[in-house]
Amino acid sequence: MKFAIIAAGEGSRLAGEGVKQPKPLVPLNGVPLIKRLIEIFSRHNAQSINIIINEQQPETLALLKEMSKSHNINIVVKNTPGSMHSMYELAPLLRGGKFCLTTVDTIFREDAFAKYLQTFEESDYNGVMAVTPFIDDEKPLYVGTDKEMNITGFYDEAQPDSYYISGGIYGLTEAALDTLEKCMQQGILRMRHFQRQLIADGLKLKAFSLEKIIDIDHASDIQKAEQFISEK
Repeated sequence: MKFAIIAAGEGSRLAGEGVKQPKPLVPLNGVPLIKRLIEIFSRHNAQSINIIINEQQPETLALLKEMSKSHNINIVVKNTPGSMHSMYELAPLLRGGKFCLTTVDTIFREDAFAKYLQTFEESDYNGVMAVTPFIDDEKPLYVGTDKEMNITGFYDEAQPDSYYISGGIYGLTEAALDTLEKCMQQGILRMRHFQRQLIADGLKLKAFSLEKIIDIDHASDIQKAEQFISEK
């Protein structure tokens, strides 16, 4: 399976709170965020790891070039206005089968992620999205599901059928890239609107619940994430 990491954001909130490293290099228990993801993906038989960073990250680029000596990494360096544009830039590298995409600051436990990947690999759905009942996000995207965990909708506010929020881990097939291209052509520019379009286009999406997923949006999230991944 192919993997992808979106790491082209500016990390302005972290910088404003005194974090000196660019977000991909923020260490969790001594390991940079982007290195942690690359190593996890490699342990799960990554066919390739496709990464986009912005043009203001020479230190991140240097690390990726060094890691590419021992990992199959493709690097795109480009400034983008958001995650959906970043995914679009990676799309040509992701065609030809299933892929799993995440943002660089999405923190999960590897054992739970392995179960998610197995479910996705064995699924005949167009996509399996990681969701979580743990809400620690300023603007969560609520995910509606039925009793079989089929995704019925994506919402900005909680709904009667939305027990989970999006975890920022997207397991998708090539059909999703066709929807992505259509969204870009129509001026649909946010990831949550892209996900809604997947439903509108009739793609079959399944939700897979992880107990907890943490995003590194603020300096205080770093310690929470370190504690989370260290817990047994």
